[in-house]
Amino acid sequence: MLVIPAMDIRCGKFAHLLSVPVWEDLVGKDDPVEVADWWKNQGANMLHITDLDGSFTGIPENLDVIKEVVNNVGISLQVAGGIRSLNHIEEVLKIGVSRVVLGTIPARDSELIGQACKEFKDQVAVGIEGKNNMVAIEGWNQPTDWTILRMAQYLKELGVNRVVFNDTRRDGSLKGPNLEVAREVAQETGLKVILSGGVSSLVDLREVAKLSSVGIEGVIVGKALYTGNIIFNEAIKIF
Repeated sequence: MLVIPAMDIRCGKFAHLLSVPVWEDLVGKDDPVEVADWWKNQGANMLHITDLDGSFTGIPENLDVIKEVVNNVGISLQVAGGIRSLNHIEEVLKIGVSRVVLGTIPARDSELIGQACKEFKDQVAVGIEGKNNMVAIEGWNQPTDWTILRMAQYLKELGVNRVVFNDTRRDGSLKGPNLEVAREVAQETGLKVILSGGVSSLVDLREVAKLSSVGIEGVIVGKALYTGNIIFNEAIKIF
């Protein structure tokens, strides 16, 4: 199981959007290459990068800087944000990214999901973002009539092998991850699940670690790492 630090990029820069001080070693750093290299030196094997500009425009916007991270840091990258077509997927993977995460589209574009999984296989994961146990899209603002479990089952039918599950009620809240739904998705579907949202402490990570046997293969952590609530080299010892 992996602890995967999250890193947002906006306008080619590392974007720390929290209204709290960052971990002291990262104060003043806005170069994604420098930040990614720092995480690699801490022991990270993978980073989850969100292209914030791409999330708003619907197309990848920060490929040049992401390519610099690939070429200069040598760490596996899982990239999300603005990846909404087969051409987008190919474009992102071509620069050396290990995996892309498709978001916002699963509830409305089954053909793309099926084709992406057929062509790119394990290099594609699909994000499931939920609110009140229901899938939400369009920046979490638009509810759907899909339950998180039903969406996961549907994605399995389309050929998806891995999902990134984010409970939007907990994202950035430090209130703990939604372990119950993550466990249900993994057990009922057999999908590989990467958990995101709400991780606040080593206690949370120990609870996540207990789910490795049911198919939880990783956890994305953002705010808790950047504030120093969780020290990375202590976190990876748990796994």
